[in-house]
Amino acid sequence: MGNMPGICWGFQLLILFVHHCYGFYLPGSYMHTYSTKDAIYAKVNSLTSIETELPFSYYSLPYCKPMGGIKKSAENLGELLMGDQIDNSPYRFRMNVNESLYLCTTSPLNEREVKLLKQRTRDLYQVNMILDNLPVMRITKQNGVNIQWTGFPIGYTPPNSNDDYIINHLKFKVLVHEYEGSGVQIIGTGEEGMGVISEADKMKASGFEIVGFEVIPCSVKYDPEVMTKLHMYDNISSVNCPLELDKSQIIREQERISFTYEVEFVKSDIRWPSRWDAYLKMEGSRVHWFSILNSLMVITFLAGIVFVILLRTVRRDLTRYEELDKEAQAQMNEELSGWKLVVGDVFREPNHSKLLCVMIGDGVQIMGMALVTIVFAALGFMSPASRGMLLTGMIILYLFLGIAAGYVAVCLWRTLKGTAEGWRSLSWSVACFFPGIVFVILTALNFILWGSKSTGAIPISLYFILLSLWFCISVPLTLLGGYFGTRAEPIQYPVRTNQIPREIPARKYPSWLLVLGAGTLPFGTLFIELFFILSSIWLGRFYYVFGFLLIVLLLLIIVCAEVSVVLTYMHLCVEDWRWWWNAFFASGSVSLYVFLYSINYLVFDLQSLSGPVSAVLYLGYSMIMAVAIMLATGTIGFITSFYFVHYLFSSVKID
Repeated sequence: MGNMPGICWGFQLLILFVHHCYGFYLPGSYMHTYSTKDAIYAKVNSLTSIETELPFSYYSLPYCKPMGGIKKSAENLGELLMGDQIDNSPYRFRMNVNESLYLCTTSPLNEREVKLLKQRTRDLYQVNMILDNLPVMRITKQNGVNIQWTGFPIGYTPPNSNDDYIINHLKFKVLVHEYEGSGVQIIGTGEEGMGVISEADKMKASGFEIVGFEVIPCSVKYDPEVMTKLHMYDNISSVNCPLELDKSQIIREQERISFTYEVEFVKSDIRWPSRWDAYLKMEGSRVHWFSILNSLMVITFLAGIVFVILLRTVRRDLTRYEELDKEAQAQMNEELSGWKLVVGDVFREPNHSKLLCVMIGDGVQIMGMALVTIVFAALGFMSPASRGMLLTGMIILYLFLGIAAGYVAVCLWRTLKGTAEGWRSLSWSVACFFPGIVFVILTALNFILWGSKSTGAIPISLYFILLSLWFCISVPLTLLGGYFGTRAEPIQYPVRTNQIPREIPARKYPSWLLVLGAGTLPFGTLFIELFFILSSIWLGRFYYVFGFLLIVLLLLIIVCAEVSVVLTYMHLCVEDWRWWWNAFFASGSVSLYVFLYSINYLVFDLQSLSGPVSAVLYLGYSMIMAVAIMLATGTIGFITSFYFVHYLFSSVKID
């Protein structure tokens, strides 16, 4: 009770601190307020399609260009890798001013432009527009249900028709929330960077926040003779979207297309911190909970088996064995069966031990990166407003976790070899193995993207940046980790290894069959969440249920550990002492099922994906994901099995 006054005093201090604290927003999601008639310009991202997965620049099509020329926005590493190309646009909005405006009229369309417009229209390409960091949203009705889409189509092809029509008139609705600036400090960002609004500027902070950005796209046929007399931002009369095709703008040679838009500002009760809720509406939360419940059942089943192995079989055998005198032990040694027979071989160095150390090191690096990234995302640090932040964070984490990869790989090497000799070569191999695989696949895919003139192609300059980051951060840290590994205390084996290897009895079935079967259990915990992840990557949906993903990842780690322990014990029981690689692939084989599921998703869920180029891109990226999953899950299984075997034989007193 003596501590109570101190606790109360501390609690009061905390309340005082909270009372005087100013609110803040996470990176990339700062509030910006506007006064009436303030000019706001929309930006345009790359044109995207779920049919081809090849992004293209907005200005690759004959759209109106801004008066001051095209300027690219500063992009982070993640945005560049994802193929985002954010440019300025001529679409100007004035806060709280409802208006209908003319933009421009194109010169007569030539054959190349017509062909490109038709192709992009039929490939279902979308225009992705951004206002105040919010993507434009289109709401359509299907079977009486409102369906939300980000972006709007380039054009449309009516059923049973060979003609294509372009979207050239946009009806925007901007939702605004009136903000009172008194008594609150705002952090505002513009193109000029971040600044804190001072006391003197608080009155200026009062204004309007943009909390929604919607569009209704239309195709309208204008008379080019009349429209060419107008200048950009001249007022025009409001237009209703025509339903008749003869009043819509057809795509054909020598046509001159006029682009117009109108904007309506609507007051909204949505507050600024909640403005992303409309985009992140989580569909099918019951499915996520079902996935977790399913995983928990698998874990409980496997935990029961592990419990039986450890507490009943192993403990009982060891207790019985230790109660016998030396003569009885010697006699029992001759009658031993199962795992106790391989005591002199269980820690024999496996085949390709260097490759095993390299894969375990890389697996630690990938699993560490995934775990930290998902924890930060679940805590809300990866805002959807910060485009590319997730990928950038993952790359930076991977680079810095090289130190853990080098340390673990060299520690395992010393345990297997009994010496640190060759640790530099091993550390270099760890630094090059997984990045090398990714580099080879990405380069092959990049040649395909360059050939298609897609913005998804990684620029040569970015290649050099990535190689520089790898060589200047990841490689030195991996070597440093390896050096620390040589200084660490090596793990001592509890039993001696015989000079002559024991013969392994013949089996009714091959061990790889058991290993492949073991991968189905971790896949069972993962596959439902995998569907949502693939949909977010390939169908352009927002994935923001990182809380669920974190739970699924933790359950996956537990299942991988349990599966590997059970399989290792089964191998030892049939006197097979070659458990090292089996332990790795018992949980690592889940990657095979992930890759097969990706192919299944391509065939049955991505039916709109067209052309061999898109399929090759999809399979290339799926291959990178499968290799990363194999290394991460295999490492979990191997490390758990290693400590299980160490524990199992640490109590055996067989000479």
